[in-house]
Amino acid sequence: MADSFDPAQAAAYEELMRQWIPPAPRVTPVIPPKVETVYVLSRVTLGADIKITSIMLDAMKKRFPEAEVIFVAGKKSAELFANVKHLEASYPRGGSIADRIAFARSLPLDTRNSIVVDPDSRITQLGLIPLGDPAYYFHFPSRTANGASNLTDITTRWLEQTFGQSGEAFIHPAAVPIDDPRPRVAVSLGVGENESKRIPGAFESNLLHDLSRRYATLWLDRGAGGEEAARVTAAAAGLENIRFWEGSFAGFASIISQCDHYVGYDSAGQHAAAACGTPLTAYFAGAPSERFRQRWAPSGRGPIEVIVP
Repeated sequence: MADSFDPAQAAAYEELMRQWIPPAPRVTPVIPPKVETVYVLSRVTLGADIKITSIMLDAMKKRFPEAEVIFVAGKKSAELFANVKHLEASYPRGGSIADRIAFARSLPLDTRNSIVVDPDSRITQLGLIPLGDPAYYFHFPSRTANGASNLTDITTRWLEQTFGQSGEAFIHPAAVPIDDPRPRVAVSLGVGENESKRIPGAFESNLLHDLSRRYATLWLDRGAGGEEAARVTAAAAGLENIRFWEGSFAGFASIISQCDHYVGYDSAGQHAAAACGTPLTAYFAGAPSERFRQRWAPSGRGPIEVIVP
C-alpha cells in the first residue's frame, strides 16, 4: 500500500491500522514562538534517511540555527550523519504491531519548547501516532503528495511550504581514508533480500569485469555477509584491482564519496552517491510500479544515469 503512492491505498492503510491505533484529533501544527529542540525522526531505512530525512535535517539546522536538532534513529542511520546529535531509537522492524506502537510511545522526547518533524516514519506508523504536542508535530505526507515527482522535489516543496526553508540531501559519515589509484569506482550489488531488484544470469560478473577494465580501482561492498557476500565475491572472481568492503554502510558511503563513479542496484548506495555528488549509474529493476520508480530514482547534483532493465 505504501509503495503504490496512491492516496486511496494510503487511506485503506490508515483504516486498517485503526484496529490498533485510535484516530487522533486532526490539528494544524504551528511553529511555537520559541524553539529550543527540533526532533527529526528517522525513516528507518538507510536510503530513505539519505534521500528524505537528510534534507529535513539540513533544512531544520538552517531554519532554527539556535535550536538543538536531534536525529531520532537507530545506530546505522545515525552513523551517516556524524555531525548531527543523535537520540538512539532502534525500531523493532521484526516485532509485532503492538511492539511497534509501544516503541513509538516510549521514546523519551522532551516536549518543552520543541517540535517534531516526521518524514512519514515507520516509527509513528506513517504519521498515525503523533509524538509530542500535536500542535507542534509536523508530518510529511509522502504517500499522498500529488503528481509524479521525485521524492527529493516533493520533500523540498513541503519544507518550503511548511517552514519557509529548503534543504539539501547530504551524508557526513566518519571518514574512511583511501589512497588507491584513480579512477576509482564503488559498486554495490546488494538488494536487501528483494531478489526482484537483481538482474539474473551473468550480468553481475560481466559488469564487474567490464568496470575493472575501465577503472584502476574497484571497491565492492560485500554487504552484511552470508549469501550476498558469497554472490558478489563469486562474481568478482579473477579480478586483481578489486578492494572488498566489509563493514558498516556508513564506512562504504565514505568510500563512495571518494570515488569517481558509483554503480549499483536500487539501494541506499545510489542515494549516498547522489547526496555527495558522485556520478552514478543505477540499475533500477523490480519496481512495483512506474510511479514508485519516479519517486525513488536517485536525485542529486552529480551526473545520474538510471537504467531500467
